[in-house]
Amino acid sequence: MNTHTIIRHLAIGSAVALCAIASPAFADGVDAGTLIENTATATFDAGDGPQTIESNTVVVRVDELLDVTVTSLDAGAIGATPGEAVLTFEVTNTGNGPEAFTLTPNTAVAGNDFEVLVESIAVDTNGNGVYDPGVDEILTAPQALEPLAADEAVTVFVIVTVPDSVTDGQQTNVELIAEAATGTGAPGDTFAGQGVDGGDAIVGTTGASATATGAIQVGLTSVDLTKSASIVDPFGGESAVPGSIVTFTIVAEVSGSGSVSDLVVADIIPDGTTYVTGSLALDGNPLTDAAGDDAGEASDADGIAVDLGSVSAPATQSISFNVTID
Repeated sequence: MNTHTIIRHLAIGSAVALCAIASPAFADGVDAGTLIENTATATFDAGDGPQTIESNTVVVRVDELLDVTVTSLDAGAIGATPGEAVLTFEVTNTGNGPEAFTLTPNTAVAGNDFEVLVESIAVDTNGNGVYDPGVDEILTAPQALEPLAADEAVTVFVIVTVPDSVTDGQQTNVELIAEAATGTGAPGDTFAGQGVDGGDAIVGTTGASATATGAIQVGLTSVDLTKSASIVDPFGGESAVPGSIVTFTIVAEVSGSGSVSDLVVADIIPDGTTYVTGSLALDGNPLTDAAGDDAGEASDADGIAVDLGSVSAPATQSISFNVTID
């Protein structure tokens, strides 16, 4: 093998190494700032025995890719009433180096029925996925996250105020835009010297910017109670005389499109009457008088109470109990 052949082999080996280094699939998985080093070798016999020579070492620093994704973590439109509402998002650094991201909410989305007021953006400090006032960190202007490591994700909350003027069933969308603090642009755009360890920062396929949308659905609810009485007297008639049984029926109607929680219907036992033990019922199904073993409880002294819990509109439930006129 002559000298020209040796040089040709060295050149081919180096070219193959450089092609591998330039492959986007390879660079995507390597941390920014990583030094990739490669030295080619050649062995030959020039007549005096086997020999090995090395090429110069090629060192390539992996540049930083700027990429990000934003995802809404809400299963769908969140139900809300006038006042505070919280939208939940996840921001992920899909680049290969540490990067900070600025966050911008946009409430002026085409097709919205109403517009909310953005109060703040908070970071899920304790990682429980639920906005905790006074615990989760409120971002101050400019609203930027601390640098996220490659592939690191963080949950953020957009806290908004729903106006009093909304009507039942209206919907609005809120966008959250995340942009790399180093810069955004078209894929391949370069920020020279602004990457890890002085390398370049290269805009990735996302343009170093991403947007996700959260939705709010207004669910206004109201609760109405209607109470009625029916009487059976000792003679089979409907007169209110001593010994007559009075059946009180209370109908609870939840209307609208939202829900209510901790709904408890209560009533007193009227003076001049005595509660009929075991007569309390919910939707025709008997309840016990004792507290704690089902939704109801009843006594002469404390009256009746039925815990309906969380009720989604529209819904109607009926509670009944009996008293005897003394």
